[in-house]
Amino acid sequence: MGSHIIGEWLTLSIMAVALGMDAFSVSLGLGMAYFRLKKIFFIGILIGLFHVIMPSIGMVLGLFFSAKLGNIAAIIGGVLLIILGIQMFLSSFSEEREIKLSSRISILLFALTVSLDSFSVGLSLGMTGSHTVIALFLFGVITTILTWVGFILARKVSHLFGSYSEMLGGSVLFAFGLQLVFS
Repeated sequence: MGSHIIGEWLTLSIMAVALGMDAFSVSLGLGMAYFRLKKIFFIGILIGLFHVIMPSIGMVLGLFFSAKLGNIAAIIGGVLLIILGIQMFLSSFSEEREIKLSSRISILLFALTVSLDSFSVGLSLGMTGSHTVIALFLFGVITTILTWVGFILARKVSHLFGSYSEMLGGSVLFAFGLQLVFS
């Protein structure tokens, strides 16, 4: 039983890192512009909160669909992760868009946009019956930390990891989707 719990924590942690890679890569790009540490702190917290709120909504809907669809829900959840992983992977090849974060509304919209993919991950986790509190905690904390790290490291490593981090995140979500579909 103990190894099962550790395995689930590890799986959810890897999934949280994969989800947070999107915020990390975007913060690497944005971090090329000068941001005060106070603003970096605020943006990281906000993105972390959205990475808790969006999958929460997805998990509630996923639990509802799971109760109605039974075993098919796990396959649907896996397919959603596969599609999200492919989308994340392919978006790493698109040209970067410059985003200015000068107002609170633009920061809020930015955090929402970066967190939209976590909704579908929450939906698929709700369908598979994962531990909600553990998943949400890990999604929020890891994404917040990755956002801060991205901003702080931007000037030194953005040319090395920018699009590759999103590729890696998409690949991990794709792999977890395959695992759900075929297990």
